Amino acid sequence: MTTLDHCTETTHSAARPVNAMRIVNYTADLFRAWKNRRAFYRLGELSDTELADVGLTRSDLCVAVDLPFATDPTVRLRSIRQARSENIEVMARRVA
Repeated sequence: MTTLDHCTETTHSAARPVNAMRIVNYTADLFRAWKNRRAFYRLGELSDTELADVGLTRSDLCVAVDLPFATDPTVRLRSIRQARSENIEVMARRVA
């Protein structure tokens, strides 16, 4: 066995835990997206007034529902809500 053969074997065995962690992380991300998507669907059961209380509209839900399944729709809703609140603050400063 040469030194090169020994290094190659070490590299392969060291890559196994990394690959395993990638699979675990991907599975955890899928589970989190599925769980958040279930919570997202429950938002559709709220009235328009209740959605307004959390800073959303029914059309925001329509935008987020079109995302691919593995994508977390709550992240998109958060960005929509933040953009809207920043826009309202800018408009309020112009009036004042």
